[in-house]
Order: sequence, then structure tokens, then C-alpha cells
Amino acid sequence: MSELLGLHPEAIIDAADFAKLGSRLLLDLLVTSFVVLLVYVRRYGRTEYVFTYFMFNLITFSLCFLLRKVPVDLGFALGLFAVFGILRYRTEPIRTRDLTYLFVVIGIAILNAVVNKKVSLGELLLVNGAIAGLTFTLEYLTWFRRDQSHAIVYDNLELVQREDPTELLADLRKRTGLDVRRVQVEQVDLLRDTVRLTVFCPGD
Repeated sequence: MSELLGLHPEAIIDAADFAKLGSRLLLDLLVTSFVVLLVYVRRYGRTEYVFTYFMFNLITFSLCFLLRKVPVDLGFALGLFAVFGILRYRTEPIRTRDLTYLFVVIGIAILNAVVNKKVSLGELLLVNGAIAGLTFTLEYLTWFRRDQSHAIVYDNLELVQREDPTELLADLRKRTGLDVRRVQVEQVDLLRDTVRLTVFCPGD
């Protein structure tokens, strides 16, 4: 069977390599689960990308861990990165925050897969802990939350032209249902008596 698969007969089960793979994979999945389930899902309540995050993480980890054990020529490596480079989703645009989490889980996978004997267990745990801890801290400390922006077309130029934005903000909150804190005028259309605004609300 090993010859059929192109493997060395003694390489069917190598206890040391198997243990290394299992421990690395366990650490990778634990950190990824913390970031995805305990930070991302708990913070935003979105579950549509959970499958994507875990599968990207697992596939990236497997590729990096297994390919580091075999010689890979430059052409194959460039082709592999080209596949990732042209990969895109044919659905609605993904939010910057969601895309950032995708890079985080890919980075965690690469980190845990490619480290060698020159990196100690303590260093590996420290870096994983730093990634998970910083992600949690940045998401849950209000100091680091940024306002969300929304582009809208507004039809009351009179309120926009006033120096005091109090009535404008109140009208925008009533119409949109958003907690609008500030407004930025982008473009005025005098032909249609409308103005394109960017409104800023507290981040979720």
C-alpha cells in the first residue's frame, strides 16, 4: 500500500512525526477556536464565516506542515502562492474586519506549521498567546473601537447648510435609525436637490 501511494514503507506510521503533527494541530485549532468562536462570533454574532475560517486554517496548516518535509521547487511554490493570490469570492464584498480575521487564522496556521527546533515551546506559546490576547483586547476595549461609516443620499439641503448640525443629526437618526454622531458632506447635486453624505456611528 505504501509503494502504491509513493511512500517509504517505514513512513506509514512514524510515532515522533505523528505526535509532532498532532500537538501542532491541536495548538493551532485551540488558538483558532479562541479567536473565531470566543472573540469573533461572540463579538459580532456572525456565523456565516466560521466554516470558511476553520477550513482556511486547516488547509493552510496542512499544506505548510507537510510541504516543509518534501523538496519544493521554485515553480511549484510560485504556483501555489499564485492560486492564493487569484482566489476571490464571487459573492457580496467581504467586510474589512471579516477579511482581517481570515488573515489572522491563516497566519496562525502558518506560524504553527513552519516553526522548527530553533523555536522553543515557550516562544511558540507566547506568540500564539499574543495573537489571541491582542485580538481579544482590541475587540473588547472601547478605546480601540472605530466609528462605522455609511454612505447615504439626503434630500434636505436646508438642514445641511445650517452651521448648527443638531437638527441635521436628529433628522438623520430619526430616518435611518442609526446613532449618527457626525456627518461629512461628500457631493451636492443641485439638479436633484440632494446631497451625498457619509454618516459616522459607533462601531458595533
